[in-house]
Amino acid sequence: MSADAKLSPDVNPKGSGPEGVDTEANAREVLDPAKALVPATVRVNEERVARGFWPKIRKVAAKVPFAADALSLWWCAKDPATPTAAKGMMFAALAYFVLPTDAIPDVLPAIGFTDDAAVIAALLAVIGKNLKPQHRQEAQAFLAKLDPDA
Repeated sequence: MSADAKLSPDVNPKGSGPEGVDTEANAREVLDPAKALVPATVRVNEERVARGFWPKIRKVAAKVPFAADALSLWWCAKDPATPTAAKGMMFAALAYFVLPTDAIPDVLPAIGFTDDAAVIAALLAVIGKNLKPQHRQEAQAFLAKLDPDA
């Protein structure tokens, strides 16, 4: 959400109401991208990924060309040697991948995962140096188990 964006009058962010509370300021505070690496936010993303990543990747791995990248990010995020800030960004991107309703819903044929691919590609451009060959090898090994004919 940009700083100039206006909320729909039908949207009432948590904690706001008709009692004169500035709902726009409240929404900007809640959606502030600067909070993406706040430990509480990272924990929420990590929990979301822990619950949903494996079921989703098993379901869509054969359908999305960036499955190996998503898996590499997961192994990198779980690696104790990966810097904390990089892990936070990885969990945020993987949490976005796990969400069924994001900017472009995943259920839309052909285009449903384009936003997920863009998020993962952007993340790789920023923190890709943290990916080690072993992370990519683990991703490829997992994909090979899913498709023994590959």
